[in-house]
Amino acid sequence: MDSLDDLFARLREAKAPAEIEALQDGIWQLWLTTVHPLLDKRLENGIRALAADDYTLAIHEFTFLTEAMPEYAEGWNKRATAHFLRGEYKASLRDVQETLRREPRHFGALSGWATMLRTLGDDRGTLQVLRRLEQLCPAWPGLQQQLRNLRDRLDERPD
Repeated sequence: MDSLDDLFARLREAKAPAEIEALQDGIWQLWLTTVHPLLDKRLENGIRALAADDYTLAIHEFTFLTEAMPEYAEGWNKRATAHFLRGEYKASLRDVQETLRREPRHFGALSGWATMLRTLGDDRGTLQVLRRLEQLCPAWPGLQQQLRNLRDRLDERPD
């Protein structure tokens, strides 16, 4: 099994959408395990609650994870998602920051952060976050077009 570092190194070089997706899936597989059966069950319960639009239960489950295992980035990321879906952007942004403190390469958190900033009308902030995502995977599907659109709107030249 590849390590996270190996998968991220390959993701940086990947060009084909299918290859990018496969590498992302491999990374998610590693992120979606706590290596503790009880905590894995709480994570699973929270994910099911998210899928059922029960954001209160999802936040409860993910809060349990963040308190029991604060170094586990995915607990913070999943709670950020639940807060976002409930329209609680400040809480979501706080959890995104906690996620990225623990895993700076978390493309899910970066993508969510960019979505929130875009929703809030912060083009400059969105551009900065998407540039971080570009460092992880320059060929991320649709990323270069998003960057071009933002640069055009902001009248900026590429770095």
